Amino acid sequence: MKVTTERIEKHQVVLTVELPNADVKKAIDRAYADLSKKVSVPGFRKGNAPKNLLKARLGEDVIMGEAQEIAFNNAFSAALVEADVEPVTRPEVEAVTFEADKDAVFKVTFTAKPEVTLGEYKGVKVAKEVAPVTDEDVQKQIDAVLNRNAKMVVAEGAEVANGDFAVIDFKGFVDDVAFPGGEGKGFPLEIGSGSFIPGFEEQLIGAKAGSEVDVKVTFPTEYHAADLAGKDALFKVTVHDVKRKELPQLNDETAKELGKFDTVEDWKADIRARLEQTAVAQAEKMFQANAIKACMDNTEIDVPEVMVEERINYMVQDIAVNLEAQGLKLEQYLEYMKMDMAALRASFKDNAEINVKTDLMLEKVAQVENLEVQQQDMAMEIMAMAETYGAAPEEVNKIIREQNRVADLAKTVLRKKAAVLIVENAVAAE
Repeated sequence: MKVTTERIEKHQVVLTVELPNADVKKAIDRAYADLSKKVSVPGFRKGNAPKNLLKARLGEDVIMGEAQEIAFNNAFSAALVEADVEPVTRPEVEAVTFEADKDAVFKVTFTAKPEVTLGEYKGVKVAKEVAPVTDEDVQKQIDAVLNRNAKMVVAEGAEVANGDFAVIDFKGFVDDVAFPGGEGKGFPLEIGSGSFIPGFEEQLIGAKAGSEVDVKVTFPTEYHAADLAGKDALFKVTVHDVKRKELPQLNDETAKELGKFDTVEDWKADIRARLEQTAVAQAEKMFQANAIKACMDNTEIDVPEVMVEERINYMVQDIAVNLEAQGLKLEQYLEYMKMDMAALRASFKDNAEINVKTDLMLEKVAQVENLEVQQQDMAMEIMAMAETYGAAPEEVNKIIREQNRVADLAKTVLRKKAAVLIVENAVAAE
């Protein structure tokens, strides 16, 4: 076999693959053998029909077409190794010559994986800063617990203020006519929550229990009820009660009840310790990410557009799956976000390009460092996936094999091993 490589444009490659006639004849024999097992010829069991009868029944074009595919498939992998290229798109194959008594010539066109020129990837210096935990940080955690355990009490004689709950009856009118769905009784409206039509809640500020307030608003032009969108409305509102949060007092008794600690100081000390652990973990996570990014920045790669577009496809598919898990469709999400598919894809482009570059860099590091994927590495990755998805490892392994994703999983594991190598050799700078 002879392979000639021609590079056209940036990443387009054309391989000319020449096969000796002996390989062509082997492919034709194999085609007859394979087709005889699939085609019934009267008087013969499948697999036993003579070549001449099979040819008469199917036609020479069918036989040669099958042989051509066999010959190409047998030669293509070896041709890629000889040319030292890896396709990232489906190859377009043209049989220049394929005849029973001649050498065969194929032309194969595809986009090749780009060359990667590594820069410094061992010993990169990356800042590692653990954010200090302040008294204010601790108090915020305490306040959050107190707020979750607050009681709503009636504020006698109080005026409605931001953050209060106004218990109201309301009835809405458009052009002096009450509209369906515009009425409620005993509704607890949190002032400042933005849960009602813009401008509604603000007009209740200053009212007291027993007050009657006329609230004038304009429905948003994008309002879900088309018959109300953009229209002016009047709501007749009666305020029954003004309720406010009553927080538990911060004392040792509360610490025992809510924090399960003997004293407030013990509670705060525990919160501080947990926040400090989180800060250390976040700093380590950021250090790892920045080490990988530094190596990527040091690497020269000209990424083919088709690889970026393919990564965007995965990102769109991923968001669609996540939305479906919440009972939503991608079309609904796009409508809510006021964007079309083109805008969504454009919003993913920068991250997609960074992700592709990072993967290519990690694969190159794995190659240079002669990293290998062991069976144990694959088993551990499958166990991690099973834990993430709440499935049995055996089931995850079965799905991966059924979907022919073993090679993809091995690449993922290899990139992770390269990332570990980079992080382990990175230097934490001041």
